[in-house]
Amino acid sequence: MSLGEMKCEPCRGGMPPLTDEEIEQYHRQTRSWSVIEKDGIKRLEKSFKFKDFAQALAFTNKVGELAEKEGHHPDILTEWGRVTVTWWTHKIKGLHRNDFIMAAKTDALAA
Repeated sequence: MSLGEMKCEPCRGGMPPLTDEEIEQYHRQTRSWSVIEKDGIKRLEKSFKFKDFAQALAFTNKVGELAEKEGHHPDILTEWGRVTVTWWTHKIKGLHRNDFIMAAKTDALAA
């Protein structure tokens, strides 16, 4: 099953974040996303380009609706012609499979 077909699972605090090997395994399906580290926390980040602010805002709203449906929420920066989405799991201060699932689903919204 591809990441985009999977559902997020509830994540409990106290679980370890993904290992570097696990991150690499999931990242194979989300290569257009960057694995970054900010404040000591690994995250997935990608910027999407749009023709204008209205299109960027419409995409932001779609990502927000998806986040509510899945119960997993990103950081979203909406600018004129660009939306930057950052996924990570706050409870474990790192990456979880859910973040890669949501990255794949975010790509599907942009397609």
